Amino acid sequence: MKLKNKSFQKEIKRFNKLIEKKNKPVSHSNGVYQRYKNPIVTVNHVPIHWRYDLNPETNPLFLERIGVNAAFNAGAIKWNNNYVVCVRVEGVDRKSFFAIAESPNGIDNFKFWDKPCVIPQIDGNPDTNVYDMRLIAHEDGWIYGIFCTERKDPNAPLDDTSSAIANAGIVRTKDLIYWERLPDLVSTSGQQRNVVLHPEFVNGKYGLYTRPQDGFIEIGNGGGIGFGLVDDMTNAVVKEEKIINNKIYHTVYELKNGLGPAPIKTTKGWLHLAHGVRNTAAGLRYVLYMFMTDLNDITKVIHQPAGYFMAPNYKETLGDVSNVLFSNGWINDTDGTVYIYYASSDTRMHVAVSSIDKLVDYVINTPEDKFTSAGSVQTIINLIEKNKGLY
Repeated sequence: MKLKNKSFQKEIKRFNKLIEKKNKPVSHSNGVYQRYKNPIVTVNHVPIHWRYDLNPETNPLFLERIGVNAAFNAGAIKWNNNYVVCVRVEGVDRKSFFAIAESPNGIDNFKFWDKPCVIPQIDGNPDTNVYDMRLIAHEDGWIYGIFCTERKDPNAPLDDTSSAIANAGIVRTKDLIYWERLPDLVSTSGQQRNVVLHPEFVNGKYGLYTRPQDGFIEIGNGGGIGFGLVDDMTNAVVKEEKIINNKIYHTVYELKNGLGPAPIKTTKGWLHLAHGVRNTAAGLRYVLYMFMTDLNDITKVIHQPAGYFMAPNYKETLGDVSNVLFSNGWINDTDGTVYIYYASSDTRMHVAVSSIDKLVDYVINTPEDKFTSAGSVQTIINLIEKNKGLY
């Protein structure tokens, strides 16, 4: 017996209208990337049969049974000629899980697959919470998902119910449906978040970008984007980490920074998209920035533009955790188009579109940070002098 409740029919109509809505580019662009007007995935994109009991006998009033708080921080991959994002879906119970949403064009019509991802647990040490999966198609033939696994700190006092330990959980798959759980990353750092796998072998080993930190929230003496090598991903042990991109005073990555998605290989170098965090009177502010590393020495930064690449606009500053832009997924398409998937304020997913040519131009030719106000003024004056007679 199918539910004929008017509220159900209204919800179905609203849901289909949202999924089928066309996305359009915003009117203004800085030339480097093009934002799109509508978020691509929100809580309202979560399927109705995940949230409502559709049996009229057990839910005659059509009340929502399972609430969803946010859909954000998605990894991304091109899959069977479609655009796939692995979304962090957070329930009203604060628990996050992963779910695949797919689009035919990468900018709209994103639809969740029938069921969320089932991530196997480690015997005797289950994840309390999981989030922010990066999807990496490695040259060994596997698709790896590296995510943050959170568990309560076993050394915290009994009355402390908030202290946690974060680490990098690892799964791999061939079809994005069945996931093989591998042991969590082992490193000498206190905690690890925002760990990313390099898509190619590095001297016959697996390369991992890390973000070591002392505590769950405070980075302490850690911080910066690190890099280490692993012999075997089925027993991932990083014995030594080298910081390749430091925190720097009075920059957009002053407090902490971490890599977003896996880097993209170009003829000029490896393109990296990262997030930077600074403290303000209104709280933490997360923005995105870029840099490039050498093709032969991937730990050597060869270009890094000053400031942020992308920051939240006004609407994007509003949400569950305000003033945050975060990305852990982008897709480099076969024609050189780059789809940048980013979340705003831990609430919803967006897309911005650029190209390899534009991003390489931006990273190489945008002036680097001089780290002082006087240096910034001189950079502007240099451009003014260069432009004399051209306007």
